[in-house]
Amino acid sequence: MNFLINKCISNYISNYIAKPINRLISKTLLISIFLFFSFATSANLSTELIEIEHKPIAPRFNLPDMQDESRELTDYLGKPVIISFWATWCPPCRKEIPYFNRAWEKLKNDEIEMLFVNINEGKETIEAYTKDHPIKLKILRDEGAGQLKNWNMTGLPTTFVIDPEGRVVYQAMGERAWDSDDILDKVRALRAKTNKTSKKIDSQSNQDKTNDTKIKIDENKTKS
Repeated sequence: MNFLINKCISNYISNYIAKPINRLISKTLLISIFLFFSFATSANLSTELIEIEHKPIAPRFNLPDMQDESRELTDYLGKPVIISFWATWCPPCRKEIPYFNRAWEKLKNDEIEMLFVNINEGKETIEAYTKDHPIKLKILRDEGAGQLKNWNMTGLPTTFVIDPEGRVVYQAMGERAWDSDDILDKVRALRAKTNKTSKKIDSQSNQDKTNDTKIKIDENKTKS
């Protein structure tokens, strides 16, 4: 009788307690592994920037901000400018936002501009997204997506770093850890150029009609 009772108890534990516990442990382990690799991937975003050796003049633009005020690139020349092109539907773009927000906190007193140019979305879409996901950078709107062609972009996010003269010095395709000092120190180093250079580049840009200029990157002439 004791044997039968022990057998019943053993079967009950095996079938109704042990298996659910094992399943729970397995699920917990899988979730832990998933979260670990998700965190590791997020924590190890690249800090690599492509340095553009021939440093082309940045294409000019005239775009509305979120208050419907018209903004031009020339409004920001005379200091380094980080321009990121993004969209709310783009997962890597969304992934970068916290990094950009932290970068903005580090750079806000450093005479460096940071612009977020949204591609092909309306004001209402952007407002709905930023209500739940605040963005500290200045947001400009390219609702016609014309800048994709002007800047010779093949995907989002794509980010450019422009020196005070208005020349494209660095490019990043895909998400980056923008709050990393490895990146930010490269941008800070561009401040050595004087504000006077913006006037020279403005004159040059009028001659070249840079509204139609594209960024052309010769991969053989770039260095990481």
